[in-house]
Amino acid sequence: MDDCIAAVNQAMSLAATMLQTGSREIKEAKGDRDFATATDLSIEAALRGLLAGLTPDIPLLGEERGGVDIGAPLFWTLDPVDGTINFAQGMPLCGISLALVNQGRAVIGAIELPFLGQSYRAVAGHGVRCNGEAVRVSSSGSLAGAVIAFGDFAVGSGAGDINRDRLKVIKALSSRVMRVRMLGSAAVDLAWVASGRLHASVIFSNKAWDMQAGALLVREAGGVVCDLDGSMHDVFSASTIAASPALKKDLLELLNEAMA
Repeated sequence: MDDCIAAVNQAMSLAATMLQTGSREIKEAKGDRDFATATDLSIEAALRGLLAGLTPDIPLLGEERGGVDIGAPLFWTLDPVDGTINFAQGMPLCGISLALVNQGRAVIGAIELPFLGQSYRAVAGHGVRCNGEAVRVSSSGSLAGAVIAFGDFAVGSGAGDINRDRLKVIKALSSRVMRVRMLGSAAVDLAWVASGRLHASVIFSNKAWDMQAGALLVREAGGVVCDLDGSMHDVFSASTIAASPALKKDLLELLNEAMA
């Protein structure tokens, strides 16, 4: 495990520098209203090579070039630029997300938000730190006092129907909580739940590279991460709901009522 922790620290230091200095040029279209920048591709290539050298027996699943199946017992998963649209627009809400997944859940998680000066690390059973300082989720149990992040609207096939349901949820949330925020980066959402800046995050998707590092951060900070039905979150979950334990019950009830 120590070798893997050292590999994460080396990889994330490199990636943070590359993101801060990288090109925002669009290099590849990825379907309806989505793309990869030169920096998405260069960071993934660099970390894929670095981790292959440092941990040759552990495969990697990356957003841009794929890799091992999520059912593999042990693998790295990487989002080289989480919040690509934000990055391409020169907005600072973007970062790098890297996790070591063992039997469906992350055991090491790292998120770098270099434009915000925030570096998060978590190891299962050992808590989570931001810039070396321990952080915890909010202790608030009040929906009326909660600031909750909501994931992006869907694009691509079937987006219209999917987004009608998501609009129902946003309407329900906005009538009950303090504020709803759409930040455009799951890494930011989950890191900020872990550090108490947000009270919860609602994301109706679950790509391993997007969620695994952040999910571990939230759990290690004392929070809960679950699917919409309340089951424990893993790589096979459909949704990613992260919150303080005191908010979980009321938040899930609100979400399921809105989706009914």
